Amino acid sequence: MARSGKRYRESAALIEENRSYQPLEAISLVKQAATAKFDETVELHLRTGSDPRHADQMVRGVANLPHGVGKPIRVVVFTQGEAVATAQEAGADFVGSDDLIKRVQEDGWTDFDVSIATPDMMGRVGRLGPILGRRGLMPNPRTGTVVQPQDIPRAVDEAKKGRVEYRLDRTAIIHVPIGCASFQEQQLLDNLTVLMDNIMRARPSGVKGQFIRAAFLTSTMGPSVSLDVASTTALKVE
Repeated sequence: MARSGKRYRESAALIEENRSYQPLEAISLVKQAATAKFDETVELHLRTGSDPRHADQMVRGVANLPHGVGKPIRVVVFTQGEAVATAQEAGADFVGSDDLIKRVQEDGWTDFDVSIATPDMMGRVGRLGPILGRRGLMPNPRTGTVVQPQDIPRAVDEAKKGRVEYRLDRTAIIHVPIGCASFQEQQLLDNLTVLMDNIMRARPSGVKGQFIRAAFLTSTMGPSVSLDVASTTALKVE
């Protein structure tokens, strides 16, 4: 759906300019505006007061969304030895060591959504940083994607159920999916609540002043809806 097309204009007409909406109302509008022929992804975009040039202001973490993200999650596990069978039995889509590393290095292969690695592989997986890092796919202990062999089943299960990673980009914005337009409003609100609670708890100590300065919800092809920052940042898991 072209941004200047008839459908887009009709969807945009549902949203009042210069108005910020309460979370549930914004979710309802995003669902109404998602008129593409496929099930559009609903995304949250947060403009922060962080400065990504400073290490003490970086924002990165993971959240396990209670209703998932509405699409199959493809998981790759970089491991070796007996852990290969463990990863395969856990339901990982791709499992390997040097063969998968070579595939990423030489072919630029990134046909997966989450990558997990065991510590003994990180020396070699680290070479994939220029490729995987740009796409937010690099295994990292801070996000729970570098795990001991016995923890592989848990890590794969969490990834498959709706584990999303959020991180600050170079323009100090966080972009993260919260589900699909076909989800019920309450399901999207539940996911948004868990995500916001997680992000607010991850506020870096180096950030001075307002942490979240603007918040928007949008679907893949629809217009963005401005969220009321105060009520959105106040969302907490009970």
